[in-house]
Amino acid sequence: MDFTYYTPTGGLPDQNNKARERAVFTNSYAVIPHGVLSDIVTSLMPGWSRTRAWVLARPLTGFAETFAQLIVEVSPGGGSTHPEPDPAAEAVLFMLAGDLEITLEGGVHRLHAGSYVFVAPGAEWQIENRSDAPATFVWIRKRYERVEGIPVPDSFVTSDAEQAPREMPNTSGYWSTSRFVDPADLRHDMHVNIVTFMPGGTIPFAETHVMEHGLYVLQGRGVYLLNQDWVEVEAGDFMWLRAFCPQACYAAGRSAFRYLLYKDVNRHVPLGGMFGK
Repeated sequence: MDFTYYTPTGGLPDQNNKARERAVFTNSYAVIPHGVLSDIVTSLMPGWSRTRAWVLARPLTGFAETFAQLIVEVSPGGGSTHPEPDPAAEAVLFMLAGDLEITLEGGVHRLHAGSYVFVAPGAEWQIENRSDAPATFVWIRKRYERVEGIPVPDSFVTSDAEQAPREMPNTSGYWSTSRFVDPADLRHDMHVNIVTFMPGGTIPFAETHVMEHGLYVLQGRGVYLLNQDWVEVEAGDFMWLRAFCPQACYAAGRSAFRYLLYKDVNRHVPLGGMFGK
């Protein structure tokens, strides 16, 4: 399989372009298409040099509740010696393009397109672009939910190419998932997987479940059911799905439809509102 990953480059649309893009924001889902990832919507982050980020999701009432997701572009010579300001945070970094060097809990790793890094909560890490070209990665952050008697997971570095996709049952290879941690490992309270649909592959029912999702389309295009709407998406688009938002999809076009999928897992449902605090 050809591993390609859409990487935003910024810039500004032509003045003759139409103002309305495919962006959608509702109380159950949102779509941020790649065409809106321009220079004027980037953010700078304290503790990072020669770096900018497109913030796709952040904890916000009526929006994402469990995670933040960014696309981070590090220019040559840029990076951070203290990248994470929250000591309770865990993270996944997925490289889209370029080369970076990460020092993670004392070990040094070279990252390139397709590299996958899990940063355990409280882990010491720093990252630097020692190359002569920009490097871009997806950064997913979540506050780790500790459970008495369950140890914190270890940090690790792997890659898309090292994880063989696992065929979903009875799909003849049209739908597969690349899993970077064991789904039965209760140390992990989030999964960040890569889902692949070959042309003609489909989710043939409206999934409706408690997990919140963030989806970044790495490659190809598809048609996604979001609540009651069928939405066309393509490489570089981001989708946020609230818990219990019905979802289904089918791959379109001639190449594989692949996306990086976040979901919260393996924890009791917190009780609040009128019955708790």
